[in-house]
Amino acid sequence: MNVTETSLPGVKIIEPKVFGDHRGWFMETYNTETLKKNGININFVQDNQSFSAAKGTLRGLHYQLNPKSQSKLVRCTRGVIFDVAVDIRKGSPTFGKWFGIELSADNNKQLLVPKGFAHGFMTMTEDVEVQYKVDELYAPDCDRGIIWNDHIIGIEWPIDITPVLSAKDEKAPNLNEAENNFIFGDTE
Repeated sequence: MNVTETSLPGVKIIEPKVFGDHRGWFMETYNTETLKKNGININFVQDNQSFSAAKGTLRGLHYQLNPKSQSKLVRCTRGVIFDVAVDIRKGSPTFGKWFGIELSADNNKQLLVPKGFAHGFMTMTEDVEVQYKVDELYAPDCDRGIIWNDHIIGIEWPIDITPVLSAKDEKAPNLNEAENNFIFGDTE
């Protein structure tokens, strides 16, 4: 596995090695020891999978408040997404900054989104499947979001269409109004 730091400290790109032959291919998508050697010591406790039928579906920007905050390891196993992490840790030098990357079934890249970051993605093809690991169970009472087109964050989504959104995501507040208990430098 190749682990690369991004412009947002803690947000990492993980690229598994793919071994192919006449039968097809094999890759190790998660190995706790390999990740520990790269400074990633996260105990994942839940796997999630989503399917989005329409191109331009946007899910996010989501996070869970402390003490139920989640780190996520995200990968796209069918189709293509533009995956985004936004630093929402108050006092962080990169507060409100975002990082985006194309994840696809072809490039096999994964994005590690640590606690204190909001996460979202837009589908760039039809029939997209996304899988991600989290290190904290889903807690509906801690579930929060930020509107996808917040002008302060200014994410440059790759598809210029009106996205397909859930009712919850349509009503999400902007960054300055969103409930947020993340403080830069805190571990939880």
